[in-house]
Amino acid sequence: MKLFIEGIGLLAPGLSGWPASQDVLAGIIPYQGTLTPLPMATLLPSNERRRAPEIVRVALAVGLEALTSSQRNPAQLPAVFASSGGEGNTIHEIMCTLADAEPALSPTHFHNSVHNVCAGYWSIATGSHQATTSVCAYDGSFAAGLLEAGAQAQISGAALLIAYDMPYPAPLGDIRSIGAPFFGIAFVLASAPSPMSVACLSMATGTETEPTLVPNPSLEVLRRHTPAARCLPLLCALAEKQPQVVVLDYLPGYSLPLEISFINSLGEK
Repeated sequence: MKLFIEGIGLLAPGLSGWPASQDVLAGIIPYQGTLTPLPMATLLPSNERRRAPEIVRVALAVGLEALTSSQRNPAQLPAVFASSGGEGNTIHEIMCTLADAEPALSPTHFHNSVHNVCAGYWSIATGSHQATTSVCAYDGSFAAGLLEAGAQAQISGAALLIAYDMPYPAPLGDIRSIGAPFFGIAFVLASAPSPMSVACLSMATGTETEPTLVPNPSLEVLRRHTPAARCLPLLCALAEKQPQVVVLDYLPGYSLPLEISFINSLGEK
């Protein structure tokens, strides 16, 4: 399957936006995992903005950045949302409530606890009536989302992928640890080249091989301990702007090799 990247959105500690992060990911300037405040979900109406959990703010921020750089209309794009754990803070609050002697479950908490919560807020924020899909594949969630978004792009011409993760509070976090306080990545993918294309991905699942590691030790720790950050080898390759092959984690027994080329070399392929 061949896909063309038209837009990228990125938000993580020390990686605030794709333009500002490229030199860090290319190893030109040092990585510093500085925490920055999460942006407000200004696309949402004020009442929805107050109720939206933090993970929605991450997903909406990267989705909007990718869309803006691609100049695509969200009302015309199917969207795929990929996350290993969804909204863990709300799950924790619900479980604490259920443990009370007289539990009184908040409808808002239930609304925010579902795995496709970000897809719902995305549709409200953008007014899009296009199909949304939410996928989860444990540590392979980013690769699963990329494959699903690629399939959607082949059918519809283009699709948006938004992948994100945040850690669970204790005690859930003691069982399923996610390292980064937040990590969000978004791609606008198209099935054919356009004036907005920046790179091309050729991919096909293969039998399990070792994933590509990230040269920077701090970023490699981020990759290993945050499922959405398993995309970092791809991001580093895109930042370096050198054609290459990277391998991403996928399901046990499988991996996802990606051949990356750039727009100025596409005519040579």
